[in-house]
Amino acid sequence: MILLVIDMQKALVCDELHNYDAFLKNVTKLINTARKNNTEIIYFKHDAGKDSGMSSGDEGFEIANEVIPQDNEKVYIKTINSCFGNNDFANYLSNLGEKELMIIGLQTEFCIDSTIKSAFERGYKVFVPTLAHSTFSNNYLSAKTVIKYYNEWIWPDAFAKCISLGEAIKLLKK
Repeated sequence: MILLVIDMQKALVCDELHNYDAFLKNVTKLINTARKNNTEIIYFKHDAGKDSGMSSGDEGFEIANEVIPQDNEKVYIKTINSCFGNNDFANYLSNLGEKELMIIGLQTEFCIDSTIKSAFERGYKVFVPTLAHSTFSNNYLSAKTVIKYYNEWIWPDAFAKCISLGEAIKLLKK
């Protein structure tokens, strides 16, 4: 099992996220559990391009203080929604032979969804703790509706196994 922590960057990690306090608590709990059990953790930072506030050199590009990677944890940069758009990462995973991924972070309908579907297409078994990804409300849907839609309709029985926080912790302890 590898834990992917996606786009937990300073520009995105804020109290405007749906269920912010619980989300952040759950993400940090999963990261800490993975560390205690020697489960590999891989972080991603999204580079949204020049003048976006989320590009190399911007404060918002950096990983949020609450979830800073340790020195032995890999950090990849991506410029598209799917983490598999980074060929170094895709090759690294392929060479490892590991076929189980747990995906947490931001944002549900963008990078989380794209990475889940890309992983599925590559034959990975994907686990998504339902309370460890989040997003913002938009002009069309509330964040709560977006999250529920993916957890209950899009991912289960198709692209990923949506699991409780307790189930996720058990998997990370194996």
